Amino acid sequence: MADGFIWYELVTNDMDKAVNFYKKVVGWDVKDAGMPGFTYMIFGKNGKDVGGMMTWAGAGAPDLPTQWMGHIHTAKLDDELKAVTADGGTIVKPAQDIPGVGRFAVVLDPQQVKYLLFEPGKGYVPPRLGQMAAGNVGWHELLTDDAAKAFDYYSRHYGWQKDYAHDMGAMGAYQTFRTDQPLYTGGMMNRKGPGMPEGIPPHWQYYFLVDDIEAAQKRVIEAGGKIVLPPMDVPGGSRILQATDDQDGHFALMQGPKS
Repeated sequence: MADGFIWYELVTNDMDKAVNFYKKVVGWDVKDAGMPGFTYMIFGKNGKDVGGMMTWAGAGAPDLPTQWMGHIHTAKLDDELKAVTADGGTIVKPAQDIPGVGRFAVVLDPQQVKYLLFEPGKGYVPPRLGQMAAGNVGWHELLTDDAAKAFDYYSRHYGWQKDYAHDMGAMGAYQTFRTDQPLYTGGMMNRKGPGMPEGIPPHWQYYFLVDDIEAAQKRVIEAGGKIVLPPMDVPGGSRILQATDDQDGHFALMQGPKS
């Protein structure tokens, strides 16, 4: 069984602003997780969870730029941490327990891309949104220095399989990949090349699903965000945009293919 992304996290500096912005733009319901001495907000829709929000201060860190991060499922966190370091990765935050929920750690892949690992506990698992439901993540995109090496790494560790490769000319291939889901789950591409902005760090990017990308673009602007990449068609029939929120945090939206 392949392991995929199962949780998404926004770390920001102003929780109230973040909650208000994303409720307006994506339409999430947001609730306090009720953690003693720590504010952690859970977002989702219709009683089904997608991820959480916290502040850098709450995480015990100084104020840093707003950042979206994703958790990849693992059944054996300690073994996977050993495998990550043996394969050239780095442990940023060692394994830590979340009482009643599970265990997590923060790592860098061999090309310095940050992601989290999550080993669920054996207790109650809250319901999750469907793969292509509005409000969930419909696409996971990796921008890195060597997409071919990156795929080898993630495939070896998490069982991902190659799917369609889109020829991007001088940029190389945009390699899509699957986990155990019936649809495409993401793609990988090189971050440097003709037409790519300078200074983009290697990173994972998550596309949140909306029903209407043009309407979502208006909501971004009205909520105080900025459009980085206006709505555009992509192979497969989806439409995407990229933007920054009102705290300059980069994020992306996606309208799925019309049936």
